[in-house]
Amino acid sequence: MFETERTQAYETTTELCDKARLKKGDILVVGCSSSEIVGDRIGSNSNLAVAEAVFDGIYSALNERGIFLAAQCCEHLNRAIIIEREAVGNHEIVNVVPQPKAGGSFATTAYRRFHDPVAIEDICADAGLDIGDTLIGMHLKKVAVPLRLEHSTIGAAHIVAARTRPKFIGGDRAVYNEELK
Repeated sequence: MFETERTQAYETTTELCDKARLKKGDILVVGCSSSEIVGDRIGSNSNLAVAEAVFDGIYSALNERGIFLAAQCCEHLNRAIIIEREAVGNHEIVNVVPQPKAGGSFATTAYRRFHDPVAIEDICADAGLDIGDTLIGMHLKKVAVPLRLEHSTIGAAHIVAARTRPKFIGGDRAVYNEELK
């Protein structure tokens, strides 16, 4: 069930990882509206089955590369992040367990499928994938750069992708390292 969406999520994530030049240990934040994927208005029809399929596609692509997934909760949990404990560093852990109607189906799936899930209030991710206009920008490092991907939807949901790069400082005479994102 939802095999097309799983495949779209895998292919989109693979393309994003390549274009963003993500490397092992980097973090990809994903906001995902399962309602939008099935063609409904965001927050109106949380669908655990579609969230599981999309999660499987994304998580598979990221695990192949050693990249961490940060799953953004919905606004009912203040867009908290569900992530593997291994990736949190010195972030303060908060106590919440997402549910389909309070956190969202995607974050709920992440919490259930991660080996050692924790919740944190925020993160500065290396790249992001916004599925269904969930507003992930608050969880990206400065400076976010939009990426145009071959796929612009997963199911019926509009997607937006971004990578980040270090700030350019120093003005006209500065020289920059092109190898940095």
